[in-house]
Amino acid sequence: MKDIVFATGNRHKQTEAQEILGSTFHLLIPADLGYDEDIPETHNTLDENSLEKVNFIWNKFHKTCFADDTGLEVDALNGAPGVLSARYAGEPKNPANNITKLLKELQNVPAPQRTARFRCVVSLIENGTLYTFEGICEGHITMDKKGVEGFGYDPVFVPSGMSKTMAELSLDEKNKISHRGKAMKKLLCHLSQNLK
Repeated sequence: MKDIVFATGNRHKQTEAQEILGSTFHLLIPADLGYDEDIPETHNTLDENSLEKVNFIWNKFHKTCFADDTGLEVDALNGAPGVLSARYAGEPKNPANNITKLLKELQNVPAPQRTARFRCVVSLIENGTLYTFEGICEGHITMDKKGVEGFGYDPVFVPSGMSKTMAELSLDEKNKISHRGKAMKKLLCHLSQNLK
C-alpha cells in the first residue's frame, strides 16, 4: 500500500478520496503526520490555491501529496461564490451559514436560472514533479435544503440529470458523478499507471 498525503484538514474529503483511490493507496492528511494548522490558500483562483496547498505540504513532508481546491460557481451570481465558497458567509468557515447566505442571494431567482457547477482542481506532486487534474459537475441550486449526507453545499445542489441533491446521494453515487470524483479518478488513473 502506497502512502499519499492529501493536503486537507477535512476528514469528509479524506473519506471520499480514500473511497475513490481504493485499497492500493493509504491516504493520510497532515493531522496524521502531526500538522494541525491551517494550510494556506491565499489566491484568487482554484488553480492557484490548489498549487499553493500542494507545494506547502510537499515542502513540509517531501512525500507524494495532492491538494484540491473546489468552488461552487452560480451563474446568476456571476460565478460566485467561486474561490470564496468555503468562507462565503465570512470567517470562521461555516457551511450552514454559507448555504443560508447563498439561498438568500438567490431568493428572487426562478428555478430555470439557478444553474451552477462545482469545479475541482487537484494538484499532485510526485517525486518533485507537478501534475494537475480537473473535474466539473453541472447542476442547479434548489430553493431549500434536502438531505443529510455529504458536506458543504451538497444539500442545495442537484446534479444535472438527477432529481436528488448531492446530500441525498450515497457516497458511492456521489463519487460517480461529482466534480471531486471526476478529478480524483483522473488522479487515480495517473497514480495507477505509475505503479506499473
